[in-house]
Amino acid sequence: MSCRVRFGMSADTMAAMNGIRTRVLSTIAGQLGNPHGTLGKGFAFILNRGNKRAIAGAIDAAGIAANATVADIGFGGGAGLSILLERVGTNGTVHGFEISPDMLTRAKSKFAEEIRTGRMQLAPGSMTDLPLADDALDAAITVNTVYFVPDLAAAFAELVRVVRPGGSLVVGIGDPDAMAKMPFTAYGFTLRPVAEVIAALEGAGCTVDHEQLANPPIPHHLLVARPA
Repeated sequence: MSCRVRFGMSADTMAAMNGIRTRVLSTIAGQLGNPHGTLGKGFAFILNRGNKRAIAGAIDAAGIAANATVADIGFGGGAGLSILLERVGTNGTVHGFEISPDMLTRAKSKFAEEIRTGRMQLAPGSMTDLPLADDALDAAITVNTVYFVPDLAAAFAELVRVVRPGGSLVVGIGDPDAMAKMPFTAYGFTLRPVAEVIAALEGAGCTVDHEQLANPPIPHHLLVARPA
């Protein structure tokens, strides 16, 4: 019996295991960016649980008041939609935009009554293409979405277009160094330095304040931007 068989894996076995690992991590990354199918239901729960504190922090940082018109862009599992409804009250309006048809369908079912009464409006939309008029929003949040956006300048130009001057736009991102330690982020995530994201917001015509949430397991940065 060869030493290779007795004391270690063969090259073929190691290659197969690496292939399985790559497929698993790619699937996780793909579901985090665009939850869908049977797995998507589980990832919606994971997104809500993992992102809820960062989402709540972004909503606090946005300074959202009663009667406001606001949006959660890339709402994923929908945790932010519930919090926004509470903040704007019965006379406010919450918009939600998602690229995932499955998450959109899920949210439409969950918030059917709010949609019927006009308190909530849900639609497909990406950070670079939002079905809103200019200056339509008092505030908007987008949390853990910019990793999947190839062109920050285009995305932030679109967000600034729909948020009125003097309104607030909060971009939440996981700390890049902490995110880089997670194996799935090597598959489809673009992890930018915080300074680069701030510069892109400033380039879109915003003043930017930088707040931090030191919440485990991933610290978050909240970039509070105000269009001029």
